Amino acid sequence: MDHATERDQVQREAKTWLRTPYHPRQQVKGAGVDCAMLPAAVYHSAGLIPKIAVEYYPQDWHLHQDEERYLKIVETFATRMEGPPNPGDFAIWKVGRCWAHGAIVMGWPRIIHAVMGQGVVWGDAQVDCLGKDHRLADLPLRFYTLWGEG
Repeated sequence: MDHATERDQVQREAKTWLRTPYHPRQQVKGAGVDCAMLPAAVYHSAGLIPKIAVEYYPQDWHLHQDEERYLKIVETFATRMEGPPNPGDFAIWKVGRCWAHGAIVMGWPRIIHAVMGQGVVWGDAQVDCLGKDHRLADLPLRFYTLWGEG
């Protein structure tokens, strides 16, 4: 499969997760997923990464320690790149002490991501908020690609 086809597959798969409720540490389409497991499930279903077995993590892990759990997994499969990202690429924001909120890029700044209290939704990285305290545009941001174009 060529890169354009793979990117299209990622976007199609991400859309199938829309309206899935937010549930920590889960990745069951239509039942529950969080912002870490959504990209893992999407990229796996698109055939780009193996199924990721993730150890237990507390929902607020990124607020109380410095270990980059999420980023370590991301960097196993993807290459950091400069923006703007392409459709199908991955965006990750630093929330608290760690890189802790991920999204699938649909056409920058449009994203699909899992948000606590909302579930899997379309988003705009320039205006959306995570809860009442974190406007995405104000948080540190990195982009990653699975196509080695970084």
